[in-house]
Amino acid sequence: MNTSFYIAKRYLFSKKSLNAINIISGISVLGVFVGSAALIVILSVFNGFENVVLSMYNTFTPEIRIEPSIGKTFYPEGPYFSELKRDKRIENYTEVLQEKALIRYKDGQYIGVIKGVSNDFLRRYQLDSTIIEGSFTLKKGGTNYAVVGSLVQSYLSLNVNDQFSDLMIYSPRKGAGNSINPADEFVVKSIHPAGVFQIQQQFDETVIVPMNFARDLLEEERNISSIEIYLKKGESVDKFHDEVSKKLGDAFLIKDRVQQNELLYKILNSEKWAIFIILTFVLIIAVFNIVGSLTMLVLDKKKDIAILSSIGAGTALIRKIFFIEGMMIALTGCISGMLAGLIFCLLQQHYGFIKMAEGNAITESYPVGLKVTDFILIFFTVTGVSVITSGISSRLSVKSLRGMKEEL
Repeated sequence: MNTSFYIAKRYLFSKKSLNAINIISGISVLGVFVGSAALIVILSVFNGFENVVLSMYNTFTPEIRIEPSIGKTFYPEGPYFSELKRDKRIENYTEVLQEKALIRYKDGQYIGVIKGVSNDFLRRYQLDSTIIEGSFTLKKGGTNYAVVGSLVQSYLSLNVNDQFSDLMIYSPRKGAGNSINPADEFVVKSIHPAGVFQIQQQFDETVIVPMNFARDLLEEERNISSIEIYLKKGESVDKFHDEVSKKLGDAFLIKDRVQQNELLYKILNSEKWAIFIILTFVLIIAVFNIVGSLTMLVLDKKKDIAILSSIGAGTALIRKIFFIEGMMIALTGCISGMLAGLIFCLLQQHYGFIKMAEGNAITESYPVGLKVTDFILIFFTVTGVSVITSGISSRLSVKSLRGMKEEL
């Protein structure tokens, strides 16, 4: 066994002559332990909230969206689009036609987004989980129905249980000029609301309708605004994205979820890094307790240091002993803290014993999401700070080696 490691281990785990040194070393380990455990728990809870938010977005945000690079619509026919529809990797292929329109309900009016979707849209998972009133019904018995975002419902004071009141939707007629009767410049269609969904403001200003209704309203016989694609579980989104981009070329924009919601992902990432940096400063303060611990240990081991020096141990070896001692204090606290954080997070995942505030509609208990990268990042952060701290403190502690020998 390495001499310096053996001596450092004996100093850390064997009984010391001064009780104060035991306490200081214990405080150093405890500080790193608490800091590491707190980082794991808080980052994991943040990951859990991130997963909850993204899962809500993912119901309406496809894994791949195909849009025209120029203009608002395109004709989705041709050899490649036919091949794409039959691709076995695709779980859900939805054609979308959307545009802003004036929506009226009784005495209220609101300018929102009309989103016409093909029949595949209703095969998506978790659609019903977004409904707060009514049901997610777009067609029933040959009749078209609309599903309205909560923002639209709020502005219009919409009641889905009122069977005698429909939505009136106004869309500017294509190529319409100045007319004596302004009503002739609009296509007007009525549709009954079947349900209300709620996700986030970006989606809640939308009214979802069947594709044939949207075509009649927007006077689009064959063009669409976009194609939304969900892949089967286990398929690579990045590989599929690159493949479609090469086949369609510059005429189309192929966007994954990050590109569709750039602002959301930037906010989530920036918040996580802000939390990590703040807690890392707390952890650094805890790691710097090692300086005091090593200083006290040197004072306690003056005699040992002098003896080692007398039998030929050089300054480098003695410095290495206290450097390893500092690293062992830090890593013992770090590893045990991460283990404690992992156990706590696993218990929270399975039992959810820490509950959210009453009335929370998203999740009953605090969500937890474990990521290996968080553990690696915390370990290397503690290791890096410990190397610097232990190096400085070991050099300062044995700086007066000659004075110690003369004193003894």
